Amino acid sequence: MKLNELSPAQGSAKAAWRKGRGPGSGNGKTAGKGHKGQNARSGGGVRPGFEGGQLPLYRKLPKRGFNNKFAVNYAIVNVAALNKFDDGAVVDLDTLVAAKIVRKPLDGLKVLGNGELTKKLTVKATVFSATAKEKIEAVGGKTEEV
Repeated sequence: MKLNELSPAQGSAKAAWRKGRGPGSGNGKTAGKGHKGQNARSGGGVRPGFEGGQLPLYRKLPKRGFNNKFAVNYAIVNVAALNKFDDGAVVDLDTLVAAKIVRKPLDGLKVLGNGELTKKLTVKATVFSATAKEKIEAVGGKTEEV
């Protein structure tokens, strides 16, 4: 096969609609723009959200909240959820995602101290709460900040 022999799969490529090429094309004369008006002019049309000078909806609605683009969002896991793993296992963000305890990795993993831990684990996370650290180490496990 050569480059000049390549062609798209049958029915995948649609021919461009050639506007303003005579009455036989079904799209001649005004080329689908109708007669006169702002949208018929070259460069015509209005910006998205424009309502003809009426106060647009996006200006009628109140401004709400504040989105801090520098905020750090952690995937959160409580100590009780770690009992699912075997004794002596190494638990990190990847293993939690694989076990479907965490849905999205976000900006890292934060372990909180809600519930009881019964197994000795090595937990690798971005941040630990003080109670989580205590509970993991009280059972004989290790905490590693990644």
